[in-house]
Amino acid sequence: MDTPITAKALPDALIERFSAIVGAANALTEADRIAPYIREERDLFAGSTRLVLRPGTVDEVSAIMALAQETGTPIVPQGGNTGLVGAQSPRSEAEVVLSLSRLDRIRDVDPAGRTMVVEAGVVLQRAQEAAAEAGLLFPLSLGSEGSCEIGGNLASNAGGTNVLAYGNARELCLGIEAVLPGGEIFHGLRRLKKDNRGYDLKDLLIGSEGTLAIITAAVLKLFPRPAGREVAYVGLPSPEAALGLLKLAEGRAGGQLTAFELMPRIGMEFTIRHTQGARDPLAGPHAWYVLMEISSGRSAEDARETMEHILEAAFEDGTVEDAAIAQSLSDAADFWRMREEMSWAQKPEGGSIKHDVSVPVALVPQFLAEAGAAVEAAMPGARIVSFGHMGDGNIHYNISQPVGADREAFLARWGEMNTIVHGIVADLGGSFSAEHGIGQLKRAELARTKAGLEMGLMHGIKQVFDPKGIMNPGKLL
Repeated sequence: MDTPITAKALPDALIERFSAIVGAANALTEADRIAPYIREERDLFAGSTRLVLRPGTVDEVSAIMALAQETGTPIVPQGGNTGLVGAQSPRSEAEVVLSLSRLDRIRDVDPAGRTMVVEAGVVLQRAQEAAAEAGLLFPLSLGSEGSCEIGGNLASNAGGTNVLAYGNARELCLGIEAVLPGGEIFHGLRRLKKDNRGYDLKDLLIGSEGTLAIITAAVLKLFPRPAGREVAYVGLPSPEAALGLLKLAEGRAGGQLTAFELMPRIGMEFTIRHTQGARDPLAGPHAWYVLMEISSGRSAEDARETMEHILEAAFEDGTVEDAAIAQSLSDAADFWRMREEMSWAQKPEGGSIKHDVSVPVALVPQFLAEAGAAVEAAMPGARIVSFGHMGDGNIHYNISQPVGADREAFLARWGEMNTIVHGIVADLGGSFSAEHGIGQLKRAELARTKAGLEMGLMHGIKQVFDPKGIMNPGKLL
């Protein structure tokens, strides 16, 4: 979908200077070693670089940035390379990829203060496991958690399935350490829940997609592990019914409602068709499904009772058509697998045009109805796989190509479909970028749709932090 920009390649002499900072073993120049760092999973962006640096310490990151500032060399920070909007992809051989994967120490776990200090290259799943070993919970949960890294999670302000109860990555971070474009180190690893000393630079850097500084470590919030957890798979006739179930569940469970995921029947069919061992959790088909999770701090019995009371009330008022409560950890994992594989199960069906949108929760049914009618009118036969985090209004509105359609011709209409879907989102007061970020993919749309005052302030902030424009150029702004 994209090609590298034309720019003067990084000269050999400068490659040698950068390489000397990290050592030859961690300065990658061979095409086969560079390849994993310049290809992203959707193959939307054709990356290009002559050099990948893999620093092992914050001081090495600092030295790299000082040299980059001195020589005007663009730097592209990269974590686990799981991003979906091209923020981690280098655009030309003039740019250097700076991989944070070797900064992978868990520096400290404080059970009493319920915090953990981790470096940017720590894989999310490993952070979750370290919290669990301390008897605590780090609730950030993503489909890519086995390979995405904390630095990238923070740089993109990652969301995931537990935002409903715990918030985005920004809400899960108390402090950060970061290296600025000139090499200065921002020592902000604070563990304070209350600190009102002026502007919050931490929150500014989180979500900035590596365009202002490089996050090298963070203080993460930990939570008590639930004593009980119940997962239910629910069949419903419509998104309106799902909204009714959400209101009921929030009223009965409050903060115990930790996940509420909406899925269409077609997404279920794709998943069952293309995922080994996947099966329909319910006896018969339904137009829509909800995956609902209740977590109790009191007991397993309390979680089960709360879930049962919610479903009993929903059956009584006709909100739901069928439901199954997981009877074991294996059942719960299978239920979640149906949701988590839904993204990947679209690939074998051909081309897929993706949207990561959010609207006010109460307007999710209206959005789905209006977008469905508009897409079908523009592209008869298009298969809409709209699923995601209904509890916080974030829907992954994906359009799979009509059966038998030409894949490339279908994907050539990406911009047209974006205009249709995002126009409806805007009319409903929503956002065309809920949790995946801007990167390269949505940069032009951000410039078109963000108010002039806001864009001006953002450019002003960028100028203060990065006057030479070396931090992840061509991304976000």
